This record gives sequence, C-alpha cells and structure tokens, in this order.
Amino acid sequence: MSSSPGLPPALAIEGRLATITLRRPELANRLDDQDLATLTEHLNTVDAARDVLVLRLCAEGRHFCSGYNVDGFAANQRDPAVTFASVADRLEGLRPVTLAAINGGLYGGATDLALACDFRIGVAQAKGFVPAARLGLHFYRGGMERMVSRLGLDTAKRILLLAEPFDAAGMLASGLLTQVVADRRALDEAVESLSQTLAGMAPLALLGMKKHLNAIGHGGIDAAMFAADEAAAANSDDLREGARAWREKRPPVFHGR
Repeated sequence: MSSSPGLPPALAIEGRLATITLRRPELANRLDDQDLATLTEHLNTVDAARDVLVLRLCAEGRHFCSGYNVDGFAANQRDPAVTFASVADRLEGLRPVTLAAINGGLYGGATDLALACDFRIGVAQAKGFVPAARLGLHFYRGGMERMVSRLGLDTAKRILLLAEPFDAAGMLASGLLTQVVADRRALDEAVESLSQTLAGMAPLALLGMKKHLNAIGHGGIDAAMFAADEAAAANSDDLREGARAWREKRPPVFHGR
C-alpha cells in the first residue's frame, strides 16, 4: 500500500501525561496499516512508562478519525497481528487512564477507538456514523462488545445495523461522549483540566480501580488480583499522605508507593 499524505501518529510524554496525535488531517485522519503498527508501538511505550498516569488521544484538523483506510481490505497486505481490532483492544486495556479528544468527525472504527478510552470529550460540532453494513463489512467482536456494554443493545443496533448518523447531542445522550464543549479551544482546555485532575490522583488507587472497573464491565473480575491491588493501596504511603492532606486541607502529593 502506498504511503498516505500527512504524517504517522506522534507520541509525546511529559511527566505523568502522554499524548498521541493523529496527523493525517487531509484524509480525515484515517488509519492505514503502518499507522496501526505505529499506534501499537506508541501504546506499548506508554504502558511501559511507569510514571505515566494519563494518555490523551488527539487529532489534527477538523476530524478526529475516519477509521481504517478501506483500500486496505482489498489490498490483502494486513499483518494479522496488527489489526484495527487489536489496536482498540490494546487501547482499552492500557494501564494509564485514557482520554479521547473528539475535535470533529468520528467515523467507522474510530467510534470504537473512542469507546476504548475511559473518557471522551467532544466539540459541539462533532458528528459521525459507522458505515460497516453499507460496505459489507462485519464489525469485529471487540468493537461490538464495547458498543453494547457502553451504549446499550438498542443504540448499538441503530449505529451498526442502520448506519444511523449521530451528532454531539446524541453521542452525549448515549454515553459515546462523556462531555461536550463549545469548540476546539474549549476542548483543549477541558482535556488539560481533566488530565491534570487525573494526574493528581493516587496512582495505586487510580490505576487499580481502572483495571478492575474494566474487568467488571466485561462481566468478570480476578478476585485474587483485586484483593492484592486493594491491599497494596491500603498499605501504601499514598493513603497515609492522602489522609494527612485531607486533615491539613492541602492538595496531596502522591508517589505511587
């Protein structure tokens, strides 16, 4: 497959915050095979960066993402180990808390990338649809499971079977968005505010609860792992620091231990 205009996804890490930016605005930030491989590498890097507590998924231009480059379905060149489905699953299972900044159009599999994130903030102009049924494409299992578990069966059917378009108000009502803001400037401010709030939380509690909430959302939980994570937080210096800061009416300073 020939290379697409624009640049591959970029990763920046600063302290407890990481940011992945999609950089093909000329193509509504659609993703080709190389982009998926690059995203996988970035996600692995973020997961291994133990100081990182928050990952923001952002995009350049007027659209968040238009999903996978459909030409790739016919090219028969895809690496079975690096598919759109595996990237979305990797994103959902990431150790840090994840936040999608929806700056505009949200199409096809990009809907699942957003749902794979823990929080989703979008501009009032955001809109999208999932054209799988119109293309003859059977949506992949992980994406269907996320859509049903987060949005409900009826909404998932409207999105997948009818290829029904949705706007920001509809996305907020269904849970596809967790917050709607006026414009791109407000989006940047809201993303930064939420990122700083999350980055100030106690790491053991924050990341442990994220992991187990996702497990509960999938209908199961590892009781032994839950007990171990709960005990680690209960015996941590961070818990003692949190209690002291509460009494002293000051912001706590957590170190993840």
